[in-house]
Amino acid sequence: MAGRISPRVVFIALIAFAAVAVGVGYASSATDTTFESYLGGDGVADPSAQIAPQADGITVVATDSNSWRGESADGPRARAELVAFDPNGSTLYYNDTHTRYWDVDPVEGTDATVEYLYADHLDPNQCPAPDEWNASELGVDQETLDTYLEAHSDVNACTRNGIERVNLTTGEVENVYSVVTPGKHSSRWHDGDRINETHYAVADILFDRMFVVDTETNEVTWTWNASDEFETGETGGPYAEDWTHMNDVEVLEDGRFMLSPRNFDRVIFVEPGEGVQENWTLGEEDNYDILNEQHNPDYIPESQGGPAVIIGDSENNRVIEYQREDGEWVESWRWRDARMQWPRDADRLPNGHTLISDSNGNRVFEVDETGQVVWSVNIAFPYESERLGTGDESSAGPSAQSADIGSRNPSIDEQFWIGIKNVIPGKYLNGLMYITPVWMGIPELFAIFVGLVGVVGLVAVEVRRFVARRRGGRSTDAGNTATTRDDD
Repeated sequence: MAGRISPRVVFIALIAFAAVAVGVGYASSATDTTFESYLGGDGVADPSAQIAPQADGITVVATDSNSWRGESADGPRARAELVAFDPNGSTLYYNDTHTRYWDVDPVEGTDATVEYLYADHLDPNQCPAPDEWNASELGVDQETLDTYLEAHSDVNACTRNGIERVNLTTGEVENVYSVVTPGKHSSRWHDGDRINETHYAVADILFDRMFVVDTETNEVTWTWNASDEFETGETGGPYAEDWTHMNDVEVLEDGRFMLSPRNFDRVIFVEPGEGVQENWTLGEEDNYDILNEQHNPDYIPESQGGPAVIIGDSENNRVIEYQREDGEWVESWRWRDARMQWPRDADRLPNGHTLISDSNGNRVFEVDETGQVVWSVNIAFPYESERLGTGDESSAGPSAQSADIGSRNPSIDEQFWIGIKNVIPGKYLNGLMYITPVWMGIPELFAIFVGLVGVVGLVAVEVRRFVARRRGGRSTDAGNTATTRDDD
């Protein structure tokens, strides 16, 4: 038929489109200034250079790492960092000596001192032998220790989890508390919260618990175990490899603890001596419309228009806030754009702005009450960020409902890319983004997919043409033979 486009041309066009799109994406990334582009051999090459926009306070960022061994390596996301940006945008402090950096909190009564959690992966020869682990030092009984040792035995590694305090202006670092734990990936402490001058609450992913430690004596003084109130075989991930993934704890003014068992898709409230307050639970397992493997929920108290909780709703690729109304949690605010990918922290600031750490989006940014980005820095794989002088996390920020903070409505073109992302379950998409180069976003991944379709289609067309030619050749040979026989 005249004017018909052959499949071969269509598939070649798809391959060409993919190559151009990926090339443009890579070239565009080369012009983007990232924090890591300012690094020299021993840290920031020029600490006085303005890297971030000006802000109304020191901004501290703790970054994760995606290197498989957890060691600094080539590539911006393979280096874990603790970075502090001065209000003028220059680098006030930089450290990359640990394998991972997690939670960052301001130290009360100081202007530029923070406490943070870190993890260092240790080689097998640095780990205790299986019969040398001390259950009492870890704050568990021997039966619990044996259960978790067996679950993590195939890792053949261990982790030093710790809390440190650093003066960002002098660089002086002080050890607060640390201990070596078995395992690697699911054994790291992501979050902690100070109770008073001597006691600290820790969210313990390894042992599926929250515990309180006396940092002067290193004694675990109180523990809440998830297994005391939840059935290990009916909820969460595999027990005891990564059951709850308890990634956050917040000490509330009324003495309760707000916890984030990520693998339960919910935020829970624990009252010491009473246990989980069921009527306060936010979310339910596998109901991804509410939460999907969240990180770093922040509590906004009644004095600031709460109770409300603002959350990095990670696998849903959004940040979201819920307000407590008539004994129920009601969505009151959300923010998302096409770039957002696996956000793991959002802090409501006193001025109504929100500071967001977008892990797979490789950025930390601030949005105002209308949802507009007013401050941003490109930095690889941030886990949590803190603006000093604005209170701890979201404790001094207003709730969205009380301050009339509006949700952001994505534009038409953003909705297209968001729709593409929604087709792929967040867990798998974010797992893919975890291992791809830092410059590769959803458009580039989509282009690669289109290119693969083109390659497979083109191969199929060529194979079909080849088979058809072979068959045609055999038919011609058979016809020639028959003609010869007739002539005889």
